[in-house]
Amino acid sequence: MPTTLTPGDGQDLLARFKSAREDRDPDAMLELFAQACVYHPDPFAEALDGEIAIRAHWNDVAAEQVRVDFDAERIWVSGRTVLASWHAAFTRVATGERERVRGFSTLELDDHGLIARMRDWPTSRIVGIDSGPEPSGASDQRRE
Repeated sequence: MPTTLTPGDGQDLLARFKSAREDRDPDAMLELFAQACVYHPDPFAEALDGEIAIRAHWNDVAAEQVRVDFDAERIWVSGRTVLASWHAAFTRVATGERERVRGFSTLELDDHGLIARMRDWPTSRIVGIDSGPEPSGASDQRRE
C-alpha cells in the first residue's frame, strides 16, 4: 500500500464501511480492521482492543439496530489517515425508536490498508418511533 492515501482510497474505505454498516454484517465490518486494531466508539467509552472486542461490539450493533442508513458527508485523507464527517440513522429493535446520529471519525490504516486505530465522536438524538413494518424477530425480542 502506498505511504500516502488518495482521496479515492478514503472514499473506497468509507463505501465498504457503509455497506457493512447498512447490511448489519459483522464479518464484512471485521474485514476492514487489522487484528490488533484499537477502536474508540465514543470518546468517553472504554477502548475496544483487538478483534474479539471489536467483533463483540459489531455483533451487538447488528442485533440491536435495524433499518440502518449511513453516509459519509465529507472525507479527507492525510498520509495513511482517513477523516470523515458522517450521519447515520437506525431503528432500535427493542423499542422501535428511530435514532439519528452525526459524527466524526478518524481511521488510521496499517501497511495493508486495514484500520489499525479508529476513533469516533458521535452525537445522537431519538427522533420518534419507527412507523414502518415491524422488523423480523423484533416482537419476539420485545416479549423477553
